[in-house]
Amino acid sequence: MKKALLLFGFLFMTLSYAQEQKQVPTINVSGEGKVKVAPDQASISISIETKGTKADEVKRENDKKMDAILKFIKKSNIASEDFQTQRISLNPNYDYEKKKYSYVATQSVQILLKDLSKYDSLMEGLVSEGINRIDNVEFKSSKMLQLQSDARKLAIKDAKAKAEDFVSVLGQKVGKAILISDNSQSYNPQPRMYAMKASMAMDESATRETLAIGEIEIIVNVNVNFILE
Repeated sequence: MKKALLLFGFLFMTLSYAQEQKQVPTINVSGEGKVKVAPDQASISISIETKGTKADEVKRENDKKMDAILKFIKKSNIASEDFQTQRISLNPNYDYEKKKYSYVATQSVQILLKDLSKYDSLMEGLVSEGINRIDNVEFKSSKMLQLQSDARKLAIKDAKAKAEDFVSVLGQKVGKAILISDNSQSYNPQPRMYAMKASMAMDESATRETLAIGEIEIIVNVNVNFILE
């Protein structure tokens, strides 16, 4: 009997506690933090692609060009930790009409350029040394971690301001946050403005500009659940 009473009392307290928990008024809002900054770095992915009918000759020619490119990058005062080989491949292609194989050798290098004023001279030199593909140019900021932190704080402030707007006419106040979730998508911020001349002719003026770097945006989105007082 005593055990039954104890069990009943425990269940009663549990149900009462659950009901009390359900009765706590809350508000759930979203917030966005956005920071804009002019990029000061660029991640450049370039490749050499060589084609031919003999695999060994194609690979040898491709290696020769890559050797010249790596030497040029070093001469351009790019630190060794700021460039790296990304991909090396040698693939056969079969021509069904001619019934013979050809081969394609590709080597790719990624360069972190920390001085955007050197972009034009670097790209001209790389083209002169033999690259025939610019795979990607991605703009970055050297202060990315701090900018992301600033964007998070702005997102929380935005969420709290929205919550206060909602309850301002209800005679209530926004209390503590009981749940915060980050809904930001993982992505590399892209410049809002970007342009590059298609022509890389070597006889153009060395002072020409081929980039309009604009600004990059760092965006953070959050959901916050506040207790209402």
